[in-house]
Amino acid sequence: MLRHEFQPGRLVAGFFLIAAGVVYAGDAGGAWEAPWFVAVPLVMGGLCLAGAVGGLARGIRRNRRSGRTDTPGSGPTPGSHIPAATPHQHGS
Repeated sequence: MLRHEFQPGRLVAGFFLIAAGVVYAGDAGGAWEAPWFVAVPLVMGGLCLAGAVGGLARGIRRNRRSGRTDTPGSGPTPGSHIPAATPHQHGS
């Protein structure tokens, strides 16, 4: 049994941040030469991709949950109660 919900956006973000760390560790160790500006597109591209993956995963998760029937004791879901609109009466 999983202890928490799988979050692919965080996995992608972690991968790109580790990749940036590996690039600069290789530079510090003398394995290759990495210019200082390599981190900006690597980290920013990874964070943008992680945001897109996280949004997609949330949409899929929300879509799967809305297809389920409510089980007893599950309680209301956020946003499930929408108050009915009442017409306003204007006095003459």
